[in-house]
Amino acid sequence: MLFLFQSKKIHRCLYLLLFILSVYLFITQSDYLARYYYPFPYREIIIGEAQKNNIEPLLIAAIVRVESSFNVDAKSPKGAAGLMQVMPETGFWAAEQMKMESFSQEHLFDPRINIAIGTWYLAGLFHQYDGNLYAALAAYNGGRGHVSRWLREGVWDGTRERLKDIPFPETYNFILKVERTYRQYKRIY
Repeated sequence: MLFLFQSKKIHRCLYLLLFILSVYLFITQSDYLARYYYPFPYREIIIGEAQKNNIEPLLIAAIVRVESSFNVDAKSPKGAAGLMQVMPETGFWAAEQMKMESFSQEHLFDPRINIAIGTWYLAGLFHQYDGNLYAALAAYNGGRGHVSRWLREGVWDGTRERLKDIPFPETYNFILKVERTYRQYKRIY
């Protein structure tokens, strides 16, 4: 009798493990669920601006997801606004450089303008840091002045292997999140 009870218990455990494995495989391998978790709204705007600035569109989508979760009204405690969390000072400077007329801070909540400015700014960071993805992302989040100083003073060498040397935990975590999200976007789309 004890053997039968243990046998049923083992079978139930095996069925439960099989069910959990099936659910796991469905979630991780299902494009439908993956696209729900990693959406790609504003696709036409992102692709258009990414092509104009010679940047991979899925990288921009990953940044938007990490920065704002595609919330056009997102605003950080420090004042960064919109989908790509552009700081107002950066927005005004970029709008002037891009020859945008009548720019105001409220324009940062317009997806077309926010993505145009954020993508243009990121392209400039790629140029400034000779195409180094990690330095460009660090500067996007932590500021180009900080990153330039870290690189100049040897605080951080700009490599993936030494990301832990970045003095700002928020910037370090931002890079890891963007990298992970970018990898998912490349797998899904």
